Amino acid sequence: MAKTVIVSCGTAIATSTVAAKAIEEACKAAGIDVVTKQCKAAEIKNFVDGADLIVTTSQVRFDPGIPVINGLAFLTGIGKDKVIEEIIATLKG
Repeated sequence: MAKTVIVSCGTAIATSTVAAKAIEEACKAAGIDVVTKQCKAAEIKNFVDGADLIVTTSQVRFDPGIPVINGLAFLTGIGKDKVIEEIIATLKG
């Protein structure tokens, strides 16, 4: 069964698209079936039901009940490999 990852940034356009593609590629290489759902940070609550993980470049100001990983590295490039490893480990968990 596919894992669902919510990928959010401020506008759900640039950063979330880059992050979603990187997550999809990394998961495929790790043998994880994944579906990404992009949204604005303010819309996370609308997507959390049934999701397994949130990767966001902003703060989540509520308890979503699932793991949240800071995805700022997809914007800066600094520490991106470490974040991808954390995502893979969380989804395999």
